[in-house]
Amino acid sequence: MDKLSIPVKYGVAIAAGLIAYFLILSLLGLHVNPVFSLFNGVIMAYGMFEAIKHYRLHKGDKFKYQKGFMASLLTGFNATIIFTLFFGIYATELKPDFLNRLITVWETGYNTHIGIVLFVVAVMGFATTLVLTLAYLQLFKDSWNTKEAKKHSL
Repeated sequence: MDKLSIPVKYGVAIAAGLIAYFLILSLLGLHVNPVFSLFNGVIMAYGMFEAIKHYRLHKGDKFKYQKGFMASLLTGFNATIIFTLFFGIYATELKPDFLNRLITVWETGYNTHIGIVLFVVAVMGFATTLVLTLAYLQLFKDSWNTKEAKKHSL
């Protein structure tokens, strides 16, 4: 198995889940309310957990914290980049009035453009990825508090 296949496969799956959720919200007219983006974190959390679990199972005893960290980061970054690209296409090509409807929920005194909105979407995805990676790898790393680990350190 290629070492990038898990981050790519799960990154695309997470992005597909995020896009599907966004499109469902769009059909219901709820996609302009930013509070619904909180569920994006749940989608991202589930997908990244599954990716790290799969990577850990694939590596077995050869699982290293650093490699798991990179696999998890790449998974989240792939999902974030794909979703941000979709969001940009949606907001500029598919529904050009979407940005105006989204911004009216917030203060309208700012001169907000699509670039700033895409930057915020990307930063939110990258931040979520980093936090989830650090949290999940605490679950998947080997403990140093076992008898075997103490024997190896002597």
